[in-house]
Amino acid sequence: MTNADSPLLHLEDLTVAYGPLVALDGISARVAPGAVGLLGPNGAGKTTLLRTLLGFVRPRSGRVSVLGLDPAQDPLAVRRRLGYMPEADAYIAGLHASGFVAYAGELAGLDPSEATSRAHEVLDYVGLGEARYRAVEGFSTGMRQRVKLAQALVHDPDLLLLDEPTSGLDPAGRDEMLDLLQDIAARLSVHLVLSTHLLPDVERVCDSVLVVDEGRVKAQGPLAELVTQRRSAYDVSVRGDIGAFLTDLHDEGGEGRDHDGVLRVVLPEGWGPERLFTLAKSSGALVRSLRPAVETLEDVFLRAVEK
Repeated sequence: MTNADSPLLHLEDLTVAYGPLVALDGISARVAPGAVGLLGPNGAGKTTLLRTLLGFVRPRSGRVSVLGLDPAQDPLAVRRRLGYMPEADAYIAGLHASGFVAYAGELAGLDPSEATSRAHEVLDYVGLGEARYRAVEGFSTGMRQRVKLAQALVHDPDLLLLDEPTSGLDPAGRDEMLDLLQDIAARLSVHLVLSTHLLPDVERVCDSVLVVDEGRVKAQGPLAELVTQRRSAYDVSVRGDIGAFLTDLHDEGGEGRDHDGVLRVVLPEGWGPERLFTLAKSSGALVRSLRPAVETLEDVFLRAVEK
């Protein structure tokens, strides 16, 4: 396992490109052990980063370290310690769940008898014990997600890379998957990289976040610190020329965006809430209500990608 003082991931000026298309543009980050949320819009470079960590993609320049190992130099050594749950279905037609997960275990280096034993254990763990001899292609979306998680766990990895693990799940299935991920991180002490665009999933499971957009790191650090390092924030209901109000607010160094029909406003340094009333009046608007706001991961994310 990773030493508590050693980074889980260490990226140094990492650039990854597909021909002329630069997917990761000189990113640097030190990610602490634990459960980290990898956040970013579609096309931000999240999946490319996961593939680079696995050694599937070689960097054009820079360096990457996973659990102290370099996937570009020794990809097999890295993959022996990683479990990977891809976003797309990756089962083998004709195999039942137990056979598929055992085969994944053998590919990871387990001998056949140990792989079979571990397959039964992890299928029980993810709630597919009674379906272990059913063909995977007949599974529901939720069951296929669980069997993908089982094959990622079968060889007892130190680190799980999870690409959109709740994709396509209904609310109950999503809740059950997140319960599993919390248990894996907390009770089994397996490190996680959770790549997703669903911010509540990260808030529920992760200790830290890494936000990427347009191939660059836009924010990183412990989740608790990121959501408390904020200026004064308020939820404001405004009537009148809202556009002029927001323009003037931005010109003064503040921030404002629609938040479920109410403006989430972050005040410029040194401002008190009374200044909003003066600003609204000069902008041809009227503040109808104002209350202190608690910043969420969504606010952190939107501020990071807007910058």
